[in-house]
Amino acid sequence: MLGLPPLSAEPLITIGSFPVTNAYVNSFLTMVGFVIFAFLINKAVKKYYGQRMAAPRGLLNFFESLLEMLFKYFDQVTGDRKKTIRFLPIVGTLFFFILISNWIGLLPGIGSIGIYKVHEGAKEFIPIFRGANADLNMTLAMAILAVVASHVLGILTIGFFKYANKFIKLGDLWHAIKSAKPINILIAIVEFFVGLIEVFSEVAKMVSLSLRLFGNVFAGEVLLTVMASLVAFVVPLPFIALELLVGLIQATVFAMLTLVYLSIATAEIHGHDQAAHSDLLQDPEHLEPTPTS
Repeated sequence: MLGLPPLSAEPLITIGSFPVTNAYVNSFLTMVGFVIFAFLINKAVKKYYGQRMAAPRGLLNFFESLLEMLFKYFDQVTGDRKKTIRFLPIVGTLFFFILISNWIGLLPGIGSIGIYKVHEGAKEFIPIFRGANADLNMTLAMAILAVVASHVLGILTIGFFKYANKFIKLGDLWHAIKSAKPINILIAIVEFFVGLIEVFSEVAKMVSLSLRLFGNVFAGEVLLTVMASLVAFVVPLPFIALELLVGLIQATVFAMLTLVYLSIATAEIHGHDQAAHSDLLQDPEHLEPTPTS
């Protein structure tokens, strides 16, 4: 009977103080696949523009269809093609990395080909290959990348002080104190503490992104291991098909949530003066009378 996979990835070798785990091997294979695919695409692009063909064919046509699909769905979230193109390198890379990593984890031999190590006098089986996203370290690293990238792009887009005012609303508090109106000061104090809560929500984003992906992939590994232990053939096939779908869904969810975070972080923020000017225009007492003939 196959043993259930442990929660943490198992180290295979150690390079200095750096342990190379079986999950790292799978992520490395995924990256090698990306490099080969990029090399073939680059070669196809040079051939296409060199021969000036009427339409792209083969691998290049397949790649363009993938880009069109991503543009279509990303535009629905961003509402702006320029933002879609700007976010595509981050979100698209995360999507395809998660998707391919999930599907590679379903190949024959993943989790069943391994080595035996003696641990405390007993032989312990350690698989050489393990799904990259079944390691919490990997999913947490991608979640941190997604959230940090949203903050960096937010600062670059709308400026440091405007963006920081989302979380530490000292500017709004100062304007409220200057107005000398108790209700404005009270609202500004409440918004100040709400902004501090937003800081903790950013940490919650990292935790939820990483645990959601890790939990689903790890649960799939356990399910397939149990089914393969009971009946080696035929019966696990529907569950493998289900895991193919789950792998696609999880990659889509992670990518779309990252895209939402990026879109929200880079949205323009109306400053205090802009809001006051808007209120002034909407106040009928401050509207100038329209001259009549």
